[in-house]
Amino acid sequence: MEMQMEFVRKLPTPKEIKEQYPIDEKIAAVKEEKDRILADIFTDKDQRLLLIIGPCSADNEDAVLDYMYRLAKLNERVSERIVIVPRVYTNKPRTIGLGYKGMLHQPDPTKDEDMLAGLIAIRKMHARVVRETGFTCAEEMLYPENHRYLSDILSYVAVGARSVENQGHRLTASGLGIPVGMKNPTGGDISVMMNSVIAAQNGHTFIYRGWEVHTPGNPMAHVILRGYVDKFGNSHPNYHYEDIVNIANYYNEHPEIQNPSVIIDCNHANSGKKFNEQIRIAKDVVHSCHKNPDIHGLVKGMMIESYLEDGAQSVGEGVYGKSITDPCLGWEKTERLVLDLADLVEL
Repeated sequence: MEMQMEFVRKLPTPKEIKEQYPIDEKIAAVKEEKDRILADIFTDKDQRLLLIIGPCSADNEDAVLDYMYRLAKLNERVSERIVIVPRVYTNKPRTIGLGYKGMLHQPDPTKDEDMLAGLIAIRKMHARVVRETGFTCAEEMLYPENHRYLSDILSYVAVGARSVENQGHRLTASGLGIPVGMKNPTGGDISVMMNSVIAAQNGHTFIYRGWEVHTPGNPMAHVILRGYVDKFGNSHPNYHYEDIVNIANYYNEHPEIQNPSVIIDCNHANSGKKFNEQIRIAKDVVHSCHKNPDIHGLVKGMMIESYLEDGAQSVGEGVYGKSITDPCLGWEKTERLVLDLADLVEL
């Protein structure tokens, strides 16, 4: 039987989209500088704490830019101790495949999917963030073949818990040239995550977007601890002191892994999606860093889900700046947390 797919239209290539919506010299210069800073963090030349922070999903350009303007002002107050990389996640994995899949799919969450409009919308929004706030952002690499639509803008990429075992994600990560975080899988198997880091740090030859390509390996591939779910569906954290020591021991047993690094995801299964718990978890991680110099050197930063309003809402409720995917910390709590972390962090 023939494949049951309706081929709607052929989408522009990344090269065509980049030519139609080019970045200017200002954006290119900002990305070059931000890439250097992140490389320094992951190679231990910069001891500041990395905060990858922002909405669970970037669902509304106006609200996202509003958030980024506030974050830029906050950044000025903490930049001596903290490096902020905003989350601007425009494609979202869905556990059962249903629901809002991000701006890439639906530029307007209340309307039908439109992938062409989505590609244009996410590129314009990312470019606005860089041009107007001086931030380059983080994205989740849900679809490896789509990375090139934003490859000249992004400074950080995460490979999600459902993708980390996938060969295509691992091979693509080996050629990105920016830090790539590999999350532990939803079931919590640490070896899966560590194997993905080793795969991404090595060079490969494979098929990508119809081309035979070769990659040199990505020495800035690293792990992200995001908690896990057991066979009964219960969430379990893996951000505690003992969990980080366990990762340190694994790195010590595998000296072939370059630039040992850990990012702690303060939400998801680490918080049981109780967004307010992120405040306690972030401070707990800093405390662990204070108690053990090995942990201090290993933990490069944290991920925090944050937006303008506390919590989450359903699509169509229309609350400005409130997440339509996972619940997030609102702005006031976010600002207080970032300022507290700046006071607590030891360089």
